[in-house]
Amino acid sequence: MKRNRRGHLATATVAAVVSLVAIPGCATGSTGAAGTATTGESRSQSSAPAGRTPRSAEPSAEAPSPTRSYALSTAPDTIPAVRAHEPARGPGWKPGPEARVVVPPADSAELADEGRLLAGELGMEFAESATSRRGDVELALGAKDSGKPESYALTVQDGKVRIAGPDEAGVFYGTRTLKQAVSKGGSAPEGTVRDTPAKPQRGLNLDIARKNFTPDWIEDRLREMADLKLNQLGLHFSDDQAFRIESDTHPEIVSDPHLTKAQVREITALAARLHIAVIPEIDSPGHLGAVLRAYPALQLHDVRGRVVKGAVDIANPAAAKLVDELLREYLPLFPGAIWNLGADEYQALVYRDPQTSFPQLAAAARERYGANGRVQDLATGWLNDRADVVRSAGRQPTAWNDGFFTGGVVQPAEDIGVEYWTGKEGGVRPPLEYLREGRKVVNLNDEYLYYVLGEPNDFTYPTGRRIYEEWTPLVLRGTTAVPESFDGQILGARFAVWCDLAGSQTQAQVAEGIRLPLAAVSQKLWDSRPPALDWAEFKALADRL
Repeated sequence: MKRNRRGHLATATVAAVVSLVAIPGCATGSTGAAGTATTGESRSQSSAPAGRTPRSAEPSAEAPSPTRSYALSTAPDTIPAVRAHEPARGPGWKPGPEARVVVPPADSAELADEGRLLAGELGMEFAESATSRRGDVELALGAKDSGKPESYALTVQDGKVRIAGPDEAGVFYGTRTLKQAVSKGGSAPEGTVRDTPAKPQRGLNLDIARKNFTPDWIEDRLREMADLKLNQLGLHFSDDQAFRIESDTHPEIVSDPHLTKAQVREITALAARLHIAVIPEIDSPGHLGAVLRAYPALQLHDVRGRVVKGAVDIANPAAAKLVDELLREYLPLFPGAIWNLGADEYQALVYRDPQTSFPQLAAAARERYGANGRVQDLATGWLNDRADVVRSAGRQPTAWNDGFFTGGVVQPAEDIGVEYWTGKEGGVRPPLEYLREGRKVVNLNDEYLYYVLGEPNDFTYPTGRRIYEEWTPLVLRGTTAVPESFDGQILGARFAVWCDLAGSQTQAQVAEGIRLPLAAVSQKLWDSRPPALDWAEFKALADRL
């Protein structure tokens, strides 16, 4: 309702009479994310003729002036939920016609990309300026030691927003919180959000070897991940079915369709702008069927001459030479810090007696490691040798948990991270063994985090609800959590899409199928506490955002 304005009530019958009529004013208010604003005013109105003001209607020093009051604000509705919010009273903030996203010149080199992105998303102008004005959003870097990595503070006060953090990623995540808060006509609440992730590694693993995904689709997932504050994309681009990235050194192994190197550079450049690291994987010594079609002489055969699917003969030096050439070719293409070497499901070690079934491997193990050398030692030596290649380029090597063996002459290098996915394979060790060795572990639990197309081998499509209600990063295998004392060694988790039966779903179906699971994983990795919302509330929020 519009406010009552001072006026004159004059009628023909009372033209010569001055009387004061008290008329109650309207209660005015506005409702937003900052709470409900209420105010009540009683306006005096006069029936005096025009040009005459009654003495009692003149302003008085003792008369209270109208004030607007606001309910105490509540935290913004976001996924993942913010860790802490200091409430305040005020109208909150939403984009206005004159509003800008402002970056101080001193921070422009680091934050201009973040500022321009947010400005475009919210329909605002971008400016480099040392000062901000009412209605603006200011992005700024704090001191390097002003908070944990990826943390930020978002303050709504005096009609503007300030987002600051110790690094670019933290400021970027603050912009994601603001974007979600004002989505679909909402507003950012008054007060201060202080936020930081519980886990440093949070992401999606994508099998582009068995199913071709277009560059546009992958880039759409990157944008979705960024809004959820996920920071890793694993790309499994080589397997038995196909090899999906252009090669200059070995074009004969590349499948069609595939990503060109130019397309990969565009993907990694977008990922970098969104603070997402791309983790490449050329799996070996298993899952190399696409490579072996071009190099059948490197194929592993058992003692009876049977082909071992996807496995190279690790006793053949030419196999190591070929894989190392591929690693060296692709290392410059992926500038991220981590490289996944695979090492899983090497089929020679699935046999009941590998020494008897593969005498050439057993002989090579003894020659290299002495009389007690076994096939598993040769496989471990293979992993260590590939780790040397990526480590020499400044990368951190990781491998799947079933590529680590115990009791051998050779042990995996101590710095190789564990990507724990399964306890279902024969002889695979439980998570506690890796943790007790002091190894860092990333959670890819195949019970909760494996979206396997076609649902083969008793896999079922994981649901967001089950992840949200049951899983935590401590649940590395099956449904049982490891002791909380090992929490610091669990670096995070990735939700994995595997395309075993590639034609089972379209790209659009995959995107929709993983939407809620990704949101649930995001929540559980950002904040280790039990979620405040129940599943129905969380799903409704995810659908709205």
